[in-house]
Amino acid sequence: MAFDSRLLAGVSVLASVVESGSFTRAGEILGLTPSGVSRSVSRLEERIGVRLLDRSTRSLRLTTEGARLYELAVPHLSGVEEAASLAAGAVGQIQGLLRASVNPIFARNVLAPRLPDLAARYPDLQLILVQQPDAGDLVAEGVDVAIRFGPQPDSTLSSRLLLETRVLTVASPTYLAAMGRPRRPMDLLDHECIQFLDPQRGRPFEWEFQRPDETVRVKASGRFTFTDPETMEEACLAGLGIAQVLAFAVGGHLAAGTLVELFPDWPEETFPLYAVRPSRRLPPAKVDAFLAFCEEIAAPGNP
Repeated sequence: MAFDSRLLAGVSVLASVVESGSFTRAGEILGLTPSGVSRSVSRLEERIGVRLLDRSTRSLRLTTEGARLYELAVPHLSGVEEAASLAAGAVGQIQGLLRASVNPIFARNVLAPRLPDLAARYPDLQLILVQQPDAGDLVAEGVDVAIRFGPQPDSTLSSRLLLETRVLTVASPTYLAAMGRPRRPMDLLDHECIQFLDPQRGRPFEWEFQRPDETVRVKASGRFTFTDPETMEEACLAGLGIAQVLAFAVGGHLAAGTLVELFPDWPEETFPLYAVRPSRRLPPAKVDAFLAFCEEIAAPGNP
């Protein structure tokens, strides 16, 4: 079969459909309408003479032939993407649209105040910041890179550590005046402990306390569980209960005395922040530049 350049475009569309799970999502990623995506796949099927997708109103599934084509073609698509990325990086082109999913705690406390620096450094870069759970599907959502807290599960994604921040146990002076101050971690069993849901496991984070020679786990409990860190922080400030928070998110409240750190003699517990991206793609120059900027502003003493 003579090479038909339209095959490359068709296979690329097919790969987007497979990875995103629908014509609609693939269209959003590629800038096409769902019907345009469907027509592209149909034309590819006509050119090679086999059916690649079994379609229904509720699902899409690769045929045996489609699965074989996808398996063989994706590595070559990656090669084309890597070559283009290297070419762009070689001439220093930090430009175009970058879609980033950034944890709201990092976005609010570290990234947002430094965005003017990013804008000045890369005037041709356009950035879309999306709110997405730390366990969201990057490929399905068309996200180039994500900044996520917590240990990252084994997956096809590529991740690298940006920072580790201390986990603090805090309460408001109002709560402590009404309920008393716990003197040691196990005293928390007698207190209202505000829970925060781990998006990767679907259940509240465990409470752990560490110092150089000791680790203590406490089965803290409470009537209130949150998925939004800002709402949890406001509830803690209002005197709802005791919460575990990230140090760089509450520095202002600690300095002002509106929150009190309860166990400064247990300083060793930390929580990691990772940069995550689809691993089959060599990161374009704009992704590398954004990650380097995030590493720079996340460095100790920089935020």
